[in-house]
Amino acid sequence: MLACLGSILFSAKAIVAKLTYRYGVDALTVMGFRMLFALPFFAVIAALQARRARLGKIERLNGRDVLKILALGFIGYYLSSYLDFLGLQYISAGLERLILFLSPTFVLLISALYLKRRITSLQWLALGLSYLGVALAFVHDLSFVGSNVLLGSGLVLASAVTYAIYLISSGEFLKKVGSTRLVAYAMSASTAYVLLHFLVQKGWGELIQPAGVYQLSIVHAVLHTVLPTFMIMWAVARIGAPLTSQLGMVGPVSVLFLAWWILDEPLTMLQLAGTALVLAGMLVLGRVRPAK
Repeated sequence: MLACLGSILFSAKAIVAKLTYRYGVDALTVMGFRMLFALPFFAVIAALQARRARLGKIERLNGRDVLKILALGFIGYYLSSYLDFLGLQYISAGLERLILFLSPTFVLLISALYLKRRITSLQWLALGLSYLGVALAFVHDLSFVGSNVLLGSGLVLASAVTYAIYLISSGEFLKKVGSTRLVAYAMSASTAYVLLHFLVQKGWGELIQPAGVYQLSIVHAVLHTVLPTFMIMWAVARIGAPLTSQLGMVGPVSVLFLAWWILDEPLTMLQLAGTALVLAGMLVLGRVRPAK
């Protein structure tokens, strides 16, 4: 239940972002208010984790660890999120979620390239199915949304790649720091990057927005950022990462229907076929043990 609901809430952030764009704001504003309203939750958890470290209940971090957290916060929760929200200005929520769902395949490819891990035939099959599915969804968006689909897809693709780099980089470090502390610290650092970017580019005056922007941003922060972050973490603790990842496949499917229902985005057989292929690819990938 936690894994499914967490995945749906995470994926539905694209719906809230699209609704917020209707007020004439841009990607930086959407992301800035999201992180601003989420900050108190993560800051409190980060403070509690720091207190535990001071009391000797968990290992204290050194200067090198702090630099790693700052770097991970920049890559995973600032740069990746910013590219994602930029791309959402040009493509449908359904295509955005399918492209982001390719992150595990990028993890596989990057691991093969830099960590010299061999890709098996079944893994190649998973890659082929996944990218064919995204191609079908891309053709769908090109027909219904317009010429900026290429730009939007490229930005979201860059978001998926940077998030894959974040996942690979945080792998071993996570064992030392712990998931709760890493998420709380990295999200707090990311908020600092986002707000600095926002204030430098837009100034304090842009903090004044229509009431609807505040309302949607609070929903975005609580329901689509804070809650799913911990739901996924709790799910992993109870059923393990592989099963949590498999259950996460409900995310792209849920966005497809939520976008049709809430945003009036068209729902076609081409899009459904693309989604099915991506999910099939992820299912194959999730069941294959990586080659040594």
